[in-house]
Amino acid sequence: MLPQAFAALEKRRPNVVFVFADQWRASAMGYAGDPNVKTPNFDRLAAESFNFKNAVSVCPVCSPARASMITGQYPLKHGVFVNDVYLEQDGPSIADCFNLAGYNTGYIGKWHLDGHGRSAFIPKDRRQGFQFWQALECSHNYNASEYYDNEDPEIKMWKGYDAYDQTTHAIEYIQSNRGNPFVLFLSWGPPHAPYMTAPEKFQKMYDWAKLELLPNVPESDKFIRPAGSDEYARMDPVERTRWIMAGYYAHCSALDACVGRLQTAIRDAGLEEDTIFVFTSDHGDMLGSHGLWKKQWPYDESACVPFLLKYPGFGKSGRAVKTPINTPDIMPTLLDLCGIQSPSSVQGKSRVREMNGREIPEEAVLIANVHSFGQWNAARGGKEWRGVRTARYTYVRDLRGPWLLFDNDKDPYQMNNLIGNPESVPLQKRFEELLQRKLAETDDRFLCGMDYIDQWGYVVDESGTVPYLR
Repeated sequence: MLPQAFAALEKRRPNVVFVFADQWRASAMGYAGDPNVKTPNFDRLAAESFNFKNAVSVCPVCSPARASMITGQYPLKHGVFVNDVYLEQDGPSIADCFNLAGYNTGYIGKWHLDGHGRSAFIPKDRRQGFQFWQALECSHNYNASEYYDNEDPEIKMWKGYDAYDQTTHAIEYIQSNRGNPFVLFLSWGPPHAPYMTAPEKFQKMYDWAKLELLPNVPESDKFIRPAGSDEYARMDPVERTRWIMAGYYAHCSALDACVGRLQTAIRDAGLEEDTIFVFTSDHGDMLGSHGLWKKQWPYDESACVPFLLKYPGFGKSGRAVKTPINTPDIMPTLLDLCGIQSPSSVQGKSRVREMNGREIPEEAVLIANVHSFGQWNAARGGKEWRGVRTARYTYVRDLRGPWLLFDNDKDPYQMNNLIGNPESVPLQKRFEELLQRKLAETDDRFLCGMDYIDQWGYVVDESGTVPYLR
C-alpha cells in the first residue's frame, strides 16, 4: 500500500473503472511513439498515469487472458487456455472480493468466459460475482451488437457502434453509483477484426497508402498467409498490412474518443480524486510484423499490451514503471490499492510497490501458449511455447528447445534472434534457469497442448479448436 493512500482510505475506498479493449497492441498509441495512430485522449491519460511500459498478456488470446484478469491465476490453474470454454471458479473472483468489501460491481461489454454459446443468456450464478450486468459472451459485429441487460432474458441491441453505447451506459453507471464505492469493468470489442467497421469519420482519418510500417514487417514473399476465410487474404501482404492498419487505427481513434468521454464524466461526477482508472487490453495484434497476423505469438506485437493506471489520490503527474506487469497481477494490484487482501487462490503479484518507485531489477514474468488452436493451429504453424519477459529481454522455448532470445533495448523490433549466438550462451543459460523456476512456481510441466485438452476434458475439432455455439 502506498503511504499517501492511507488517509484517503480512511475516508472512502477508491472506485475502480477498469476499461479494456480486445487485441490492442502496446505500440499502437501516440504516447508509445506510433507515428500513424491518433490517440490524443490516451496521450493525455498517459501523462497523468502510471504507465507500465512492459505490460504483457500471460497467454495472448482472448479467453485465457480474460480469465486471468478475473481470477488472478495462470491459465493452467484456472483451466481457460483456449477460447470458448467455461471458467470454473477455484477461489473468489475479483468481483467476489470487491463485493465482500462493500463495493457495487458491474460489467459491461464482451465477456467470453461462459462457454455456453456466444449469444446465450448468462445467468447470475455464471457471472463470476458481478452484480450489474450488461454483456454478451462474444460478438464482433460492432454495428449490430447484442447484449443481455441484467436478469432480462430477452436479448437487446446496442445503439450504433457498440463501444459508443457501452460507454454511455458506463457513464450512467458511474453517475448512479457515486454515493457508494464501485467497481466497473468495461470491455470493448474493437480494435479486434473486422477491421473496417469503425465509424466513417474515424476511417477517413487514415490513408492506408501513407501509413508507416514497422521495420519488422517483411517483404511480401516472407509472410505466412492467413486462413482462406480472411477477408483480405488475396491481397498482396504488404498492401494488406497497410489496409488493415488503417481500419485498426480507426477503431483505436474511436475508442480514444470514448476514453475522453469517460474521463470527463468521472471529473464531472466529482470522483476523479477517488477513482482508479485503468486502461489495458487482453492481448495485442501482430498486424504483419514478422509476417504474422493477430495473436498467440510471443513477439511483443502480440504479447505486450498498453497498461495505464490513473489514480490522482497518489499523485497527478505520470510515471513510467519499467517492471513488467502480467495479467494475473491485475487482480492483486487493484485489491491492494483498495486496501483489500488478496485471497490465497491468487497467483499474481501486487505491483503497488513498483508504482511507489521500488522497481525490481530483472523481474521476469511468465508468458505462454498452452495449446495452439483457431487461426494458428498446429497445421498452420502454431505451437506450444513458454517464455519469460523482463524489462529488457524476451526468452522463449518451444517443445523442441530454446526458440527465441531478444535484447529488446538493442533490438526493439525483435529482428535479431540471439539463440545460437556463441556470445549469448551465458545469457541464454541464465534465462533458461529463470524460465524453469517460473514454470515450477506455477506448476507448469510444459506438456503437449493436447495433454492439457484431455486433462480438462475439452472437446476439440480436427484443428484443436473448441467449437462454439451461436
